[in-house]
Amino acid sequence: MASRENQRVSIENVKASSYTIPTDFPESDGTLEWKSTTIVLVEAVAGDKRGLGYTYCNSAAEDLIGRLLVKTIEGRDALNISECWNAMVRVTRSLGRPGIASCAISAVDTALWDLKAKLLDLPLVSLLGAVRSSVPIYGSGGFTSYSNEQLTSQLRHWVEQGISRVKMKIGRDAEADLDRVRVARAAIGKSTELFVDANGAYSRKQALGQAERFMESDVTWFEEPVSSDDLEGLHLLRNRAPAGMEIAAGEYGYVPTYFQRMLSAGAVDVLQADATRCGGVTGFLQVAALCDAFHIPLSAHTAPAIHTHVCCAATPVRHLEYFHDHVRIERMLFDGIQEPIKGELGPDRSRPGLGIEFKDADARRFAA
Repeated sequence: MASRENQRVSIENVKASSYTIPTDFPESDGTLEWKSTTIVLVEAVAGDKRGLGYTYCNSAAEDLIGRLLVKTIEGRDALNISECWNAMVRVTRSLGRPGIASCAISAVDTALWDLKAKLLDLPLVSLLGAVRSSVPIYGSGGFTSYSNEQLTSQLRHWVEQGISRVKMKIGRDAEADLDRVRVARAAIGKSTELFVDANGAYSRKQALGQAERFMESDVTWFEEPVSSDDLEGLHLLRNRAPAGMEIAAGEYGYVPTYFQRMLSAGAVDVLQADATRCGGVTGFLQVAALCDAFHIPLSAHTAPAIHTHVCCAATPVRHLEYFHDHVRIERMLFDGIQEPIKGELGPDRSRPGLGIEFKDADARRFAA
């Protein structure tokens, strides 16, 4: 290993591909409806190893990676990920960092971390430096398009798996939300934590009223009660929400400044970040450093196969989102996906890197 660490390993090839997978049932939240999810995959090669990374976003990211980011990092040292990350940030300056550009950088950065860990024959968590052996998860789904029967079945399934916290979508109909939350509480019993996510669908006063009534069902987490761009509104909700109910937001953050502003505004009790959007493993660790500085816990948004390793290496992490769509897709497209044990996910330390391999033959039918 030492000889490898002391030599340059050039990035030989980087390629991107995208796949669109239909949902198993039409899905919606408080502000959006969808029937499919697109994953953009990156494969980076150096030496005799291949690293994998991905993002969940529009297939436009595939084009951006192929046209711009590939030529930016090919030939650079695969062991110098910060150099590669900074180069990608510079070359996308005129495009605007938030959105597709940041998602593209995220996928490439994660592939480079996976590649470096494989070159050094280490699981990614060991390369980063573990602070815990596993990370708690919460089951996430409960879409507004679900009937009460579907909602009950899904939430109960997670509880039966030993997952002690679950999250459901709200925001389509304020009055109906109250009934659905009561149904959810009856389904999971008294000992399981209940989270709700409005995806910014409520107004400030509407969210305040809902928060009071949600406490009747012992809701402990209110995610994006108002738009995540409304920092004053989030701060208001944080100050006025019932004791025992935390306000969370941050999943739409793409750059460090976004998270710094949210933390400086006192907008959240728990900050969220998504490594497939915020700059990959490198960006997620930057957000973790900000959370450390502000003494605010961090929760990882979706993409459990990526987040398991980085969450086990980031001190302020509280838990990660075990999101129905992404769990399903990752099982379909990758070998080596870990299953929860007693409500937690731990990395496979017997495999280098992220511990997953792409099932190319299985993915071809979903090629975009």
